[in-house]
Amino acid sequence: MKTHSSLPLAAALALALGAGSVSASLVYADTKPAPFTLTSSAFKDGGKLAQKFAGNLKSNPNCDGQNISPALSWSNAPAATKSFVIFMVDPDGRNGLGVDHWVAYGIPASKTSLREGEASAATPAIVGGTNTVGLNTYFGPCPPHNQRVHHYIINIVATDFDPGALRAGFTHEEMVAGLAGHVLGSTSIVATYAH
Repeated sequence: MKTHSSLPLAAALALALGAGSVSASLVYADTKPAPFTLTSSAFKDGGKLAQKFAGNLKSNPNCDGQNISPALSWSNAPAATKSFVIFMVDPDGRNGLGVDHWVAYGIPASKTSLREGEASAATPAIVGGTNTVGLNTYFGPCPPHNQRVHHYIINIVATDFDPGALRAGFTHEEMVAGLAGHVLGSTSIVATYAH
């Protein structure tokens, strides 16, 4: 069979092999892996956290929540992932110096979600790092009253560290330094909060 030189390649193949075969193979060739994503049933990306997720600290009147960690779910992590790290940072806190609300790591690759409240207390599934207020668990938002909305970036990082490889207590800065060369991918979601 002779094809005209201006006939598109896909059309020529369709004539030779049958349109169904070519169509299927072209779709397969263009398929990309699904992206690594993080979601929460507690809020949409960019949405406001409910008061129950805010911090609870009797010595600070800005911390008038219940300190319940939000439910999180992630999917499509890189294939070689061995464990996950979670950071929650308020870049608006301390007048722009930032506040580390949550540093968690050693979360096994087999785990793809955290239930609501699961990170509010110590649990075997999470190695606790040290946040700005010195806790090894989740600590919710405590922005000053009558301030603009604060943004809380929750970032999950896929790593090649075995779940039990790191001791507890690392700060955000220490974790970032230690993760150099061990990150396989990351994704994030942003929550907002204001009184």
